[in-house]
Amino acid sequence: MSSVRAVISDFGGVLSSPLAPAFAAVQAESGIPSAALGAAMSRLAERDGRHPLYELECGRITEHDFLERVGREVAAEVGHPVEMHEFSTRWFAALETNHVMVDYLRGVAERGYRMAILTNNVREWEPRWRSMLPVDEIFELVVDSAFVGMRKPDPAIYQLTCERLGIPPEACLFIDDFEHNCAAATELGLTAVHFRTTDQAIEEIESALD
Repeated sequence: MSSVRAVISDFGGVLSSPLAPAFAAVQAESGIPSAALGAAMSRLAERDGRHPLYELECGRITEHDFLERVGREVAAEVGHPVEMHEFSTRWFAALETNHVMVDYLRGVAERGYRMAILTNNVREWEPRWRSMLPVDEIFELVVDSAFVGMRKPDPAIYQLTCERLGIPPEACLFIDDFEHNCAAATELGLTAVHFRTTDQAIEEIESALD
């Protein structure tokens, strides 16, 4: 018999369509070369000692300040002004709900498993991503990095999620599209499923639940 009592899912790339194509679409619409955004954030991280994306996802800077800082750095990189303030609108226009996965997890909840979302996200984006899902119908708990001041793969955010569920890590299954986030969960004792495709993830989840 499986010891799993709770299922903890990431949002982006698991309950939504893949992130890489969405990111590429946003860059194309913004006129930002593919390597420029990453290079700009890396320079800011080296200069400030703090990665701007991580600061945003931990709620330590606002979306507006993030876009201002990164936009200036990208403009310096490409040699002309860039429009960053439509980023979130373009981002969510490029994302779609993964209805098959959402419906599957609804069924898992109906089988009696405790359900949670653990997401690295942006405080200002909460209404947008929640509107894509029947969050409160399926999940009893949401742990959002921007509201708790820590992000995956920090072990503390997995521990916090388990504590809020009241279930030990060994009885939790975690699903994420980033392998390093899964590795961090596994180190703490959670069962992890690295999401690559919906069919593959469902098969591996079912195997773990059985």
